[in-house]
Amino acid sequence: MELYIKLFEVLSPVFFIVGIGYFLGKKSSNIDTSFITNYSANFGTPALIIFGVMSSGVTYSMFADYFIYWLIAMAIFGIVGVIFLVLMKKDCIRELPPFILPNTGNMGIPICLFAYGTFGMGVAASISAVIVLLHFTLNVFLASKRFNILVIVKSPSFYAILITVAFLYFEIEAPTFVLNTVMLLAYAMIVLILMSLGIALTQLKVFSLKSSIISSIGRVVIGPIIGLILIKIFNLSGVGAGVLLIQSSMPSAILTYLIASMYSPKKVVDSIASTVVVSTLMSIITVPIVVFFALKYF
Repeated sequence: MELYIKLFEVLSPVFFIVGIGYFLGKKSSNIDTSFITNYSANFGTPALIIFGVMSSGVTYSMFADYFIYWLIAMAIFGIVGVIFLVLMKKDCIRELPPFILPNTGNMGIPICLFAYGTFGMGVAASISAVIVLLHFTLNVFLASKRFNILVIVKSPSFYAILITVAFLYFEIEAPTFVLNTVMLLAYAMIVLILMSLGIALTQLKVFSLKSSIISSIGRVVIGPIIGLILIKIFNLSGVGAGVLLIQSSMPSAILTYLIASMYSPKKVVDSIASTVVVSTLMSIITVPIVVFFALKYF
């Protein structure tokens, strides 16, 4: 019974805030979430990386380990995605991001925070740092089929990762006023971005239900299976293993849709939007199962 209570305590805040966003989106169909997107990209995400890692007790070696583990996981996600897309006769380049870039920041970090405390949030932020880097590198490259170094140079999150790695490597303790500032910015982003996820569910449309369901299975069902395989291969245990499993079960990131809308043809954008919506809705069922398993065994 205790485990079920813990599961409720972990998931109810996240889904409740998403529900608020969904309610607001239904109430007013013209809500502009561009402010939230700009805030998250320029302030919220960098702050979340810095606060999540530097205030949680995560060491440089652990940060580096889970950074690498997640790179391996995403390579496997990519192979699975290519197989799915080939079988569905879809664009294997432009439609790959929803498979390899799960919503580890907006959904994953809060869930790991409630499940395992600040240390869990730190490990989750280490994993999310990989996703942030690849959103503004690999995601843009796949969506546009060309690479632009300026996208990385202009990304505040890139510099946040460099600062975090430097502080961890040299074992420098961040000033209290810095941690307090990034804490406020990070928690504000978590609330805003969860609400924007709810709003997005009312605005994005499903254009092909069948293919979206198949793609979503590749993300929210195959994803945690790959996470379990990596846990076994690297003999992981405890909080780190639980966080890796939870993060691997997240639905496709909304940012895959936003970047696709800037660089890809409408047909691809519609397909990615469908996958984001369907995988998020499916995660309402799959994520509680994965979190239950993670809490029980890790």
